[in-house]
Amino acid sequence: MTILVLALFTGISFIIYGILLLKSKKMQEEFVRFELEKYIKLVGVLELLAGVGLLIGLKFNVVLQLSSLGLGVLMFLGLLTRIKVKDSFLISFPSLFFTIINFYILYLTFITTN
Repeated sequence: MTILVLALFTGISFIIYGILLLKSKKMQEEFVRFELEKYIKLVGVLELLAGVGLLIGLKFNVVLQLSSLGLGVLMFLGLLTRIKVKDSFLISFPSLFFTIINFYILYLTFITTN
């Protein structure tokens, strides 16, 4: 049940984040601020694909593992970027939260049986 809830919440969140990053000028401006504008499309597509992967992964465990690992790494890199530009804890918190959640999902896939 825990994996289901976390994967649904995170998967839907990243589908939305991925689409917004590809379409929203405001979100793209953050990447300009980070001096990472050349990665906007890559990160948007990775977020979108991994979000879908979390949902598909509810049926296929290896897809869930790969998607949660990918998003965990992506969010950890996002957290490091926020630390580098000296963002506040409150602004940095979502990347920390999703790092923890995705690595927790990954952990759960190894300790539970489907």
